[in-house]
Amino acid sequence: MTGVKAILFEDGKLHILDQTKLPLSEEYIEITTKEDIFEAIREMKVRGAPAIGVAAACGLYVSVKNFDENDIPRFKQKVRAVSKYIGTSRPTAVNLFWALRRMEERLTGFSGSVSEAKAVLKTEAQDIKEEDEQACLDMGKHGLTLLRPGMGILTHCNAGALAAARYGTCLSPIYLGTGQGYDFKVFADETRPALQGARLTAWELSKAGVDVTLICDNMASVVMKKGWIDAVLVGCDRMAANGDGANKIGTSAVAILAKEYGIPFYMFVPTSTIDMETETGENISIELRDGKEVSHMWYEKPMAPENIKVYNPSFDVTDNRYITAIITEKGVVYPPYKDNIRRLLEK
Repeated sequence: MTGVKAILFEDGKLHILDQTKLPLSEEYIEITTKEDIFEAIREMKVRGAPAIGVAAACGLYVSVKNFDENDIPRFKQKVRAVSKYIGTSRPTAVNLFWALRRMEERLTGFSGSVSEAKAVLKTEAQDIKEEDEQACLDMGKHGLTLLRPGMGILTHCNAGALAAARYGTCLSPIYLGTGQGYDFKVFADETRPALQGARLTAWELSKAGVDVTLICDNMASVVMKKGWIDAVLVGCDRMAANGDGANKIGTSAVAILAKEYGIPFYMFVPTSTIDMETETGENISIELRDGKEVSHMWYEKPMAPENIKVYNPSFDVTDNRYITAIITEKGVVYPPYKDNIRRLLEK
């Protein structure tokens, strides 16, 4: 099992592993202010839907814990203001808003002292972190029931330990299976333009002793055609009520290829990532990022004509018809997704 931890929340202090520095160096940075956590999320120093939610909850606490105020109504107002600010860091990952809303709601009707309110927020942040760890472990167990020893697995972006409090979502069954001698052969898409597959997935899997091969995004069809891929495992940043799932740009293309080659496509989705207020994927807000991520980042010199227009959406939406099954911490969900997701959440 991987020992990588993206978030350290101990004794009321928050440190995150700066994923923009990986794989060249492992550097933890301390988060003490709302500006710190905003930048960490916006600049993808911490990323992955579950990790963003956990970091936001812990970041909200550390941002207000030193607030010098004895009036509880004013403290609650401060918490709401900081929460709103942190919530503007990235628009697509629903866990961000879910975690912040949960922190705010913890103080609804609270009538104790400010010091007691701070303690409540600290406990809630810790609970969110621990619950995410357990959810990822449970997803791994459910996901492993769909896999067989020796399978070739393709994954896109990073939904491993770096994207959660621990274990990860779609990489969790790979870690569990590896520990049981499953001998998986993993192919990791590089995942342009931020290279989360090359920098992060390849790094953490190789660090854990998993057999992993890095490929360019446009090589997925080749390895599928060669018969090297038996299943595709991906994460999810926001899932609509009908089972459409938003994930890192390029995921929908992989899903379409998998459908063509008859390969099961599994999307790993914590229930906190399911947005029942969003009816379909068409209603999911997609983050547009700086075009320099495409034309400049990772290059010693610009690799595109000066002032060229660049379209750089951070996510795309995979239609539910391309998803073989959705794996949550509560179990595996099959079509029809609209009905079965609702039943799952009602349990």
